[in-house]
Amino acid sequence: MQRCHRDSRAELWAALKPCCTHTAMVNGDGAHDHTEEAESKQDRDGEADGGEESNEQEVIVIQDTGFTVKIQAPGTEPFDLQVSPQEMVQEIHQVLMDREDTCHRTCFSLQLDGNVLDNFAELKSIEGLQEGSLLKVVEEPYTVREARIHVRHIRDLLKSLDPSDAYNGVDCNSLSFLSIFTDGDLGDSGKRKKKGNELEQIDCTPPEHILPGSKERPLVPLQPQNKDWKPMQCLKVLTMSGWNPPPGNRKMHGDLMYLYIVTVEERHVSVTASTRGFYLNQSTTYTFNPKPANPSFLSHSLVELLSQISPAFKKNFTALQKKRVQRHPFERIATPFQVYSWTAPQVDHAMDCVRAEDAYTSRLGYEEHIPGQTRDWNEELQTTRELPRKNLPERLLRERAIFKVHSDFAAAATRGAMAVIDGNVMAINPGEETRMQMFIWNNIFFSLGFDVRDHYRELGGDAAAHAAPTNDLNGVRAYGAVDVEGLYTLGTVVVDYRGYRVTAQSIIPGILEREQEQSVIYGSIDFGKTVVSHSKYLELLDKTSRPLKVQRHNVLNEKNETVELCSSVECKGIIGNDGRHYILDLLRTFPPDLNFLPVEGEELPPESQRCGFPLQHRHRLACLRQELIEAFVEHRYLLFMKMAALQLMQQKANKDCNKTDAPAITDSPLEGKELEESIPGLAQAKELAETLVAEDGSDPKSREVVLNACKAVGSISNTSFDIRFNPDIFSPGVRFPDDSAEDVQKQKQLLKDTAAFLVSCQIPSLVKDCLDHSALPMDGATLTEALHQRGINIRYLGTVLEFVDKTPAKAQLEHFYRIGISELITRCAKHIFKTYLQGVELSALSAAVSHFLNCFLSSFPDAVAHLPPDELVSRRKSRKRRNRVPGGGDNTAWASLTPSELWKNIASEAQSYYHFTIQCESADQVVEKYGLQKITLLREISVKTGIQILIKEYNFDSRHKPAFTEEDILNIFPVVKHVNPKASDAFHFFQSGQAKVQQGFLKEGCELINEALNLFNNVYGAMHVEICACLRLLARLNYIMGDHPEALSNQQKAVLMSERVLGIEHPNTIQEYMHLALYCFANGQLSTALKLLYRARYLMLVVCGEDHPEMALLDSNIGLVLHGVMEYDLSLRFLENALSINSKYHGPRSLKVALSHHLVARVYESKAEFRSALQHEKEGYTIYKNQMGEAHEKTKESSEYLKYLTQQAVALQRTMNEIYKNGSNASIMPLKFTAPSMASVLEQLNIINGIIFIPLSQKDLENLKAEVQRRQQLQDLGKSEEPVEDSPVLPARRGRGGQP
Repeated sequence: MQRCHRDSRAELWAALKPCCTHTAMVNGDGAHDHTEEAESKQDRDGEADGGEESNEQEVIVIQDTGFTVKIQAPGTEPFDLQVSPQEMVQEIHQVLMDREDTCHRTCFSLQLDGNVLDNFAELKSIEGLQEGSLLKVVEEPYTVREARIHVRHIRDLLKSLDPSDAYNGVDCNSLSFLSIFTDGDLGDSGKRKKKGNELEQIDCTPPEHILPGSKERPLVPLQPQNKDWKPMQCLKVLTMSGWNPPPGNRKMHGDLMYLYIVTVEERHVSVTASTRGFYLNQSTTYTFNPKPANPSFLSHSLVELLSQISPAFKKNFTALQKKRVQRHPFERIATPFQVYSWTAPQVDHAMDCVRAEDAYTSRLGYEEHIPGQTRDWNEELQTTRELPRKNLPERLLRERAIFKVHSDFAAAATRGAMAVIDGNVMAINPGEETRMQMFIWNNIFFSLGFDVRDHYRELGGDAAAHAAPTNDLNGVRAYGAVDVEGLYTLGTVVVDYRGYRVTAQSIIPGILEREQEQSVIYGSIDFGKTVVSHSKYLELLDKTSRPLKVQRHNVLNEKNETVELCSSVECKGIIGNDGRHYILDLLRTFPPDLNFLPVEGEELPPESQRCGFPLQHRHRLACLRQELIEAFVEHRYLLFMKMAALQLMQQKANKDCNKTDAPAITDSPLEGKELEESIPGLAQAKELAETLVAEDGSDPKSREVVLNACKAVGSISNTSFDIRFNPDIFSPGVRFPDDSAEDVQKQKQLLKDTAAFLVSCQIPSLVKDCLDHSALPMDGATLTEALHQRGINIRYLGTVLEFVDKTPAKAQLEHFYRIGISELITRCAKHIFKTYLQGVELSALSAAVSHFLNCFLSSFPDAVAHLPPDELVSRRKSRKRRNRVPGGGDNTAWASLTPSELWKNIASEAQSYYHFTIQCESADQVVEKYGLQKITLLREISVKTGIQILIKEYNFDSRHKPAFTEEDILNIFPVVKHVNPKASDAFHFFQSGQAKVQQGFLKEGCELINEALNLFNNVYGAMHVEICACLRLLARLNYIMGDHPEALSNQQKAVLMSERVLGIEHPNTIQEYMHLALYCFANGQLSTALKLLYRARYLMLVVCGEDHPEMALLDSNIGLVLHGVMEYDLSLRFLENALSINSKYHGPRSLKVALSHHLVARVYESKAEFRSALQHEKEGYTIYKNQMGEAHEKTKESSEYLKYLTQQAVALQRTMNEIYKNGSNASIMPLKFTAPSMASVLEQLNIINGIIFIPLSQKDLENLKAEVQRRQQLQDLGKSEEPVEDSPVLPARRGRGGQP
């Protein structure tokens, strides 16, 4: 399992070396105190798999301390290497292949006292290996495989600084630009650059386009030029020679292969790779002479040979390796999933033997470094699931294996899907028309997202066939997360590429040999006409029923017999030849969304009707999201508790007055909100209700209470709260037996309530969160995420926008509305682009894409498409050839698209899909009406469709020529959706750490989060979004606890990782840049802090423009730093912009605005313009006084400052008068013009960035701790009887420091 992926592991281990050697639990010195463990055990919230004796022993297993060994390689001094006992020998190999002085060796063994160590042995299992042992690196004879690996590794070293792999989106490389702004690594630059007074050396003026109010949005600065990327040329050519493979007689002399090399000095040489190493032979381009040249220099490493024949190679290769090891490891480790860049410069296409060879051999059928040709993906995916998971080390191994296989599978599936659409894979049913073809490549099954054989005819045809794969993927994700032993799902990846949707799935053993009818033993293959069930499946699915809220229910089959199911009818159960129970077709795991599913004779609740629902959707597969189901059930649980509490109070009241005819409150379950405020004692009653719910229901009184409450909230059980959904309700073709009629009625009502809940609760709560800025979407992706987190599907985007439009505080939601409109428009454009591309043949692809972008964004009214030039069109056109591209049709139809037609289509798509009206006939009108930016629209459409464009300045607004030519379209990438396996233990630690931090236990929180970081690294490797969140929080804690250098180092990692894993201009990356700038400033690196803030501002302008609440924070930061370096005028431009944005989005009376006024006043004070300073400070003072009252310290501070300003103003005036009166010989009191101290600037920076230092005495801390522990105990007592499911978990604070 872990043997795969040579290249990336080398980097990874190099990067992990520092943090993995001592994976210590919280108190790294090994002196564990038990309370710590006990706490982390509570925090992990009762892990479901019970069998843990003690956390104590688990942690110790991970915590084997590292030790040091000496390594002796040929031709180098022995050096020390820190290793840890659980490492494999292979990992030392990787480190050696990465080290500067040993990187050119690949074919060697490690020997201890003359014994060869086994590559896959763990270090702790090797006898005699201990602190200080000497390991010898011994050169081994080559084989063809080893020789290839060697050449490939040398090529990787030569290309290690070259970004072309990142631009081309291969081998999990991606871009990172941080080092350009920090001039290399931050850690040492602070000490290195302090020459003299730093203030004099800073040039603070940003480029014109970054200043507030600039309308220019250039694209080129998105990818600044990195001087390290001008590669130092070591060789001109290194390719396989045309004389390969060696003839038989040479094979018997040990020749493995021949290379052809041209050195920088223009020397052409031919090299033999033999079992003993590399040497020059006497062949030329046209004559074969394999005899060794004279002198031949036999050398075990190709690098040593080349260094002897080419001085330039020797010099440049050494310099290149120096540079390579100086780079931060995070700049070069492979990411777990490929990240694509939507812009790239023109990269020279150089000769590269390994790439050329890869393209034609290894990538087309088998993965080169895995024995046994192809990987059996299904076997790997399922075996990793079966690994044991009883204790922490086992779970870590299991999760790591699952994650690794998943990321490899996603990469292979993506490559295969592209090969399928590009026409490079033979179909398994080649006789059928192209839309119906299916493919198998590399043990993965591929099918196209079209409605084949009218399978989805009643559900919406092709539209349903396009939606089904993503629904199915959501189902796979949900069942995978529940992780029931014995129930298996298929590896599933959905790839959108060149207008086609391809589903890639692992193959159930034996399924291809039999007909579907025979193999399905559970579920239905015809949407419920015929249905079968199976006891083992019911037993397995029953375990998923509670977490997924799926109700067990009966349906009728074609013979009118009752069949019991515990999933939707489409969910099929197949037992593979391997005896495993597989479920597939999980597209209806979650119940239907009635707002988009008009059903005859069914009325929706008034909340939905008021918003115009039900609306007709493209297909009938519209499902509710899992997040919505969770939120709805949570909402109902609170209601249930309120109901029970109210009834208890009534009973109590009745006892007091001996009345019997109390009014029942079961009629109106939804009025709970109003009742709450009016009734005293509700809180005590609630506590009573909670204990009552936990009882076994022996007391008839309390039983009745629970029964009433259950009925009121629609629980499926009468004795406890339990809401589940029947996913088959409203499925056409599914029939229910008569005896479950009442149940079906209840289920229908539940679905209507859920649909109404989405409209009446979730959408308003999203808008409220945007109003109070706890949700801050910045672009389409973060907007989508905000909707999804609250369970709102994207098809509600139109509804959400209309809701915002009607909100009284609409002005404060302008940013949200704008992002929503741009998302809606680009999604409509994407839908149109999808069908548009299907009719384009490969040779016209760049012309067609550039034509589409011109119609979409260019102001040029008659965009004319360039058909491929005539000289290429062959004279003898034979029309006999069958059109092999899926879709086919007229291949030049795309060229007739016009801008006005495209915008008409976009408007009608918005109307029919989102039920939203856009009255615009051109790009310019849209930009004008909604205040959008063309560069933002370009970014959104490119990211959504996988287009990569040339990075240059585009003139969108020219009315004389189109903005794009076909030369500007560089590539088209796939857009990939897959499952993200989670590191559960690490995540628990992370959440516990967050909770501790919120309770004010910074040190404990810090230790838990450090532990989470170790576990994350253990599962995901070094690069992952969740690790990024972990590092950010850690940096913030380091900073608050006063460890600035450590904060800087962690935050630098967070920025690099965000750039690499999320993208260089992702909103998260922008935030990371801002945090890093703060820590740089605190470390005295002012110029770096400014550069980082300017970068963040530029990115934000491209992503969402200037008018966004987050811009106010950014500009306040910039203004403060500029104030600190005495650039007052510049500082004012940024601070005044921040002030106006804050006033707009927080309302003129907000405390944020008061603070903005104060910051502006301070700069005016430094400029000695006291009148303006007073004016601003007065504004601030008024706000404080009105909001906080006279007595509040903020109000007092402000009033003190006003006094001080008035004195300064008076003093200045006096001096001026003196000068006027006495002319030049006036005696002037020296005025105090103070440049602000760094400390005061930093203090303000901390305030605006929400960092609060709490000066508490030791005694306060102890009291606080005792209080929290007391509460914790109370909570635990109250919680112990409740089922784990519904126990209220501490809500982690969303937003800045919140959810990863």
